[in-house]
Amino acid sequence: MDFITSTWHWSISGFLIGLVMLTLLYFGRTFGMSTNLRSICSFMGAGKKVSFFDWDWKSQRWNLVVVAGAMLGGYFATHFLSAASNVSINPETIQKLQKIGIDAPNGKLLPDAIFGAGVFHSLQKMLFLILGGFLIGFGSRYAGGCTSGHAISGLSNFQSPSLKAVIGFFIGGLIMVNLIFPLIF
Repeated sequence: MDFITSTWHWSISGFLIGLVMLTLLYFGRTFGMSTNLRSICSFMGAGKKVSFFDWDWKSQRWNLVVVAGAMLGGYFATHFLSAASNVSINPETIQKLQKIGIDAPNGKLLPDAIFGAGVFHSLQKMLFLILGGFLIGFGSRYAGGCTSGHAISGLSNFQSPSLKAVIGFFIGGLIMVNLIFPLIF
């Protein structure tokens, strides 16, 4: 069990992601998660009111299974196959977060100050999460895909729009972390 619960070397994970990509390419599929939102909305009948959702969602059933597998896999990995010692953050980062009121995760993947139950007691934090979720959803559709779709699938297919999107994601992340995030907290 130690092999499974310990942190894997990046080359093992990278090899497995590459293997998945080759398998999808072999079967003529492309990887991406944001398309599933469109599939779910289409399945729920949103295509009757919004033409963007009026499409053949049944052709993407396989991708809905991927999302379900990712959610189940994430749940089992977090609750049964991980150790608190796997979460290691640079001490300098912990100090910077503590200066703006965010505690060290102490073995958790997400800090309680932003994602704990206390969020529901702060209107500012709730609005921060709702607005952030909206911007991520809108941005991924506007960019023609999410970070995983562009960075993993698009770049492995040598798509120049994906390279531009990934560069934009990094620039946006740097601006958020270094300029906007300190102003919010």
